[in-house]
Amino acid sequence: MGLFDFFKKKPQTQEEEQALDKGLEKTKEGFLSKITKAVVGKSTVDDDVLDNLEEVLVTSDVGVTTTLKIIDRIQARVARDKYVSTSELNTLLKEEIQTLLAENNSSDFENFNYGDHKPYVIMVVGVNGVGKTTTIGKLAHQLKQAGSKVVLGAADTFRAAAVDQLKLWGERVGVRVVAQAMGSDPASVAYDTVKSAVANGEDVCIIDTAGRLHNKVGLMNELTKIKNVMQKVVPGAPHEILLVLDASTGQNAIEQCTQFTQATDVNALALTKLDGTAKGGVVIGISDQFKIPVKYIGVGEKIGDLQLFNKKEFVDSLFK
Repeated sequence: MGLFDFFKKKPQTQEEEQALDKGLEKTKEGFLSKITKAVVGKSTVDDDVLDNLEEVLVTSDVGVTTTLKIIDRIQARVARDKYVSTSELNTLLKEEIQTLLAENNSSDFENFNYGDHKPYVIMVVGVNGVGKTTTIGKLAHQLKQAGSKVVLGAADTFRAAAVDQLKLWGERVGVRVVAQAMGSDPASVAYDTVKSAVANGEDVCIIDTAGRLHNKVGLMNELTKIKNVMQKVVPGAPHEILLVLDASTGQNAIEQCTQFTQATDVNALALTKLDGTAKGGVVIGISDQFKIPVKYIGVGEKIGDLQLFNKKEFVDSLFK
């Protein structure tokens, strides 16, 4: 089984669906009420409605590039169907967003099973404050629930708080944490973690890294060094470079994604704090612009509120 081959997805549980709906409440309220205002007094989708809709999408943090693609698609649909009533707009918009996201050549991840790499090595990157360590803790919990043996590496050695927080998560979810003294070489921690994962027969190894967006060259050099030492132990590691972004920062999250994708080979994204923001539209913009699969979304405070991202379920929930 290949790196991104997963077993058939279990249907979304009622609990997961409710958590997603609740997590997107603030985004939905803003989004749907703006759409309602965009069509007030109009019976058909005309140029005015499309202009208003463009403003709705941009102000919902979908981003200008992605917004223009969506508007073009709706314009083409209106031209083809000749008459589209404003009452159909929500359905039309939902379908076009889902189609756009489906065209990104990135499959939804089906479950917390990582194929035949053992240990499967995940390097987690992102700036401080985005919920990186919390995401690692919640991910470790989900993996353990799925039957995997997990080890965490505290390679953010510049902040005592980061190491302590990771250790607390390790205790909370019952997984091993490899740490060294403050100020140790992050690559050395990563090396020790991967080596001990091999020795202990662990399935998944998650490495936390320093959350500093220092100049790109410095960031690139540091992350490259960490990757290189891990590859000495496990050829091909890390299998996943997971960039964690805070959805509540909107367009700033897109800027961070640009910086990190230029500095390292990010191949998975996690968007956190969706429950605390009206800017959930940024998930659509990031999915479309970067063509990197959004793998996880954080929809609440609870330990189980890190969900695997599913494009259809996300957009369905947004329009409920």
